[in-house]
Amino acid sequence: MPHVRTRLKSLLLVLGALGLVGAGPVTPETILGRAKVVDGDTLEVEGSRVRLFGIDAPELDQTCLRGGAVWACGREAAEQLATLVGDARLECQIRGSDQYSRLLAVCYSGGEDVNQAMVEHGWALAYRVYGDDYVASEMRAKGYGLGIWSSQFTAPADFRLMRNASAKQPGGGASAKPVRKPIPARSDCVIKGNRNRRGEWIYHVPGMPYYEQTRAEEIFCSEDEAWAAGYRRARVRS
Repeated sequence: MPHVRTRLKSLLLVLGALGLVGAGPVTPETILGRAKVVDGDTLEVEGSRVRLFGIDAPELDQTCLRGGAVWACGREAAEQLATLVGDARLECQIRGSDQYSRLLAVCYSGGEDVNQAMVEHGWALAYRVYGDDYVASEMRAKGYGLGIWSSQFTAPADFRLMRNASAKQPGGGASAKPVRKPIPARSDCVIKGNRNRRGEWIYHVPGMPYYEQTRAEEIFCSEDEAWAAGYRRARVRS
């Protein structure tokens, strides 16, 4: 009966307009506003913490090794993100949320995909946990040696695992002396591993206070090696 279906359709439209049909929890699909950079893949937009979907940048306290020197690649990634977003009004399209209650979003600045730009220029990896949206961009950045691809680095996800494992051990470091290994003969192996008075295993890189005075019980060629052996980075007080 066509007239009955027409009347039913009209009734549903009216109820829908009144909010009585299809009602459910309202979630924002898009956030518009200026952003404050938290780290290389996280923004604060209009009071909401937004994790950039599909990418993984170095942690803020993460370092990489470039040209034999320690490089604050995590802070550099955050600075590059700040340059990308500037004072522009972003459009962040929400894809969901993560375990920390941060919104997952793809953000655009003047029509440019900020997430993709970070990966394309080598300041973040494609985060395959979310999908393969930016894998091709990562491959291009890697091929051209851009951003962190110009250095030796630990994948941010692995860095977080090592940092969390270290934090769970007594004293914030290894609970027992790491297995000793021969001191490498390479000239770029300059990171000193040493046990402090509290029994913590820490490492010092050139340029740090007390580097010259530190007696090396082990020498590492990269911070990754030091982390893997159970050491943590010496804390520098400002």
